[in-house]
Amino acid sequence: MQELKTSLGRVYLTVDTDYENQWIRVNWQGYLTADSIQEGAKAYTEALAKAGFSCVLNDTRSVRGPWDHSMDWVINEWAPNAAAAGMRYFALISTPETLADGSAANFYAQLKAFHAEVFDSTEAAEEWLHRVCNEEK
Repeated sequence: MQELKTSLGRVYLTVDTDYENQWIRVNWQGYLTADSIQEGAKAYTEALAKAGFSCVLNDTRSVRGPWDHSMDWVINEWAPNAAAAGMRYFALISTPETLADGSAANFYAQLKAFHAEVFDSTEAAEEWLHRVCNEEK
């Protein structure tokens, strides 16, 4: 498991290559800056490419505040690069009615590079990923 930390030593992202399920499991936490979002997204995209997977389980329930400040970069730079690295399915877990959930809805509405769905539970996200990722095999 890879941990990315802020300059103050707080973990803001964990990246786990889940070989059993054949996806990358990502867990964001705290307040995210533009730099942390870029560094983190690049880290798990590299893990995806290295593993040869096409699915990501992205948990943002512990994020505090919105991340709309990075939406342009996420949609126009990261998403096409992630698709080129093999990303086909992206399950985003968010907490309804939070500022971070508003950012998740914006992301989902604008994304065209790969298929994404937004969920409010790990179980629902995993169920969807199992179905769509196994269809590819």
